[in-house]
Amino acid sequence: MTEITRKELVLALASAGEHPRLRGLDLSQLDMHGLDLSGANLYKAYLVGANLTEANLYEASLVGTNLYDANLTSANLFRGNLTGANLFQANLSEVNLREANLNEADLRAACLIGANLTEANLRGANLQGANLRKANLANADLRAANLADASLADANLQGANLAGATLPQAVS
Repeated sequence: MTEITRKELVLALASAGEHPRLRGLDLSQLDMHGLDLSGANLYKAYLVGANLTEANLYEASLVGTNLYDANLTSANLFRGNLTGANLFQANLSEVNLREANLNEADLRAACLIGANLTEANLRGANLQGANLRKANLANADLRAANLADASLADANLQGANLAGATLPQAVS
């Protein structure tokens, strides 16, 4: 697995064009605060503990990406594909995940305070123990999602599909 520095990443992004290919790279612990990674292919990349605060990941592919303990505060993941991504203990406060695909994603113990998940696909996602306080889940697909022990205080669930979701002991 290849490791890369922030400087090398910025130089690579400058010459990559519209859809940078960063698949499989080890970007763990890297400071990517505010970088424009829109349309990037980060398939199965390692971003463990990475700082992606305010990063633009519009329509990025993060399928199977490991974002364990990553900081994505206020990041833009509008229409991002995070199918099967590992977001265990990630900080996703105030993140834009509108229309994002989080099918089968691991969001256990993730912080999603104030996150925008409007029309997001969270089908089969594991949100056990996640903090979804003040999150907007309007029209989200939460079918078969695990929301056990999740905090849903002041969350907007209007129009959300919760068919088959696990909700016991969820705090609302």
